[in-house]
This record gives sequence, C-alpha cells and structure tokens, in this order.
Amino acid sequence: MEDDLRHLEFLAINSKEIIEKQVDSYRQQHSYAGTIIGFTVLFIPFFLNSLDGSNNILQFITIVPIAFFIASILLMLSIFRGNPLDQALSVEKYQTLIKKSYKDILLFEMEANKASYTKNSIITRKGNKRYSIGVGLTTIAILISIVLLLSNSFITLKRVPTKVQIVNLMQKKL
Repeated sequence: MEDDLRHLEFLAINSKEIIEKQVDSYRQQHSYAGTIIGFTVLFIPFFLNSLDGSNNILQFITIVPIAFFIASILLMLSIFRGNPLDQALSVEKYQTLIKKSYKDILLFEMEANKASYTKNSIITRKGNKRYSIGVGLTTIAILISIVLLLSNSFITLKRVPTKVQIVNLMQKKL
C-alpha cells in the first residue's frame, strides 16, 4: 500500500512541476514580448530620422516596415491581454480536502494539475502563435529597414549647389 502512495506522490509532484514550468515559460514569453516592444518603439524613430530627406520612393517604401512594426507591437501587446494561467490546486478546496484520505488528496491534486495544464495549453498555444508571428514581423521589418538604410546611403541625390558668398572683412575696413 505504501509503495502505491509513493507512486502517487511522485506523479502529483511531477504534475505540479509541469504546471510550474508552463507558468514560468508563459512569464518568460511576456518578458520577451516586452523587450521586443521596447526595441521596436526605440527603433522606429531612429529609422525614420535616418531616412529624413531621402528619395521620395524610399520614403514611400518605409510604410511597409512601419506597418510590420505596428502589427508586431499590437500582437505583442495582445499577449499581455491574455487570460492568466490556472495554477491548479485552489485554496478554496483545502477545507474539502481536509476530510479526504491522503490517497484521495493526491489523486485530486493530479486531476487538478491535469485540468489546469489542459486549460493553460489553449492560452499558451494562442500566445505562442501571436509571439511567433510578432517576432517574424519584427525580423522582416528590421531586414527591410536595413535594406532601405543601406540603399539611402548609396543613392546620391542631385542637389543644387549651395552658393557661398565670401566676404573679406579687411577690404571693408579700408
């Protein structure tokens, strides 16, 4: 009988660790999403300022990476609006579980962890999909931005020469 309980204890602990890893991964994804948002928000003004005064065609093309950056930011922000993850055994259940046997408590905990994992998988899958798309959009936008910045530095614009009038102060004194 005791061997059977050790088996259940192992499974209960293992199922709890899986939930903890799932929650930690979800939190890490939120941290990464925040970092990407911060980078993007800082990069956009730098990018636009670097193309100031460039060819009109290049300025028009900048709409594409800016649209990708904005879409990426919105996807990353939607990750933060997601539902919080369920963390299995609830404090409200303690009163009910006091009257149960140790075996029943372990079985209840494993079932609660399983239900939480299943419920959380839906939330994390949706968040992972948004995150992956957001990272892809950010990467594409950065690559397009780099190409535009390099193109801008190699394209020479025909500019009207500036006329400079040299004034000799010595001749005016005489």
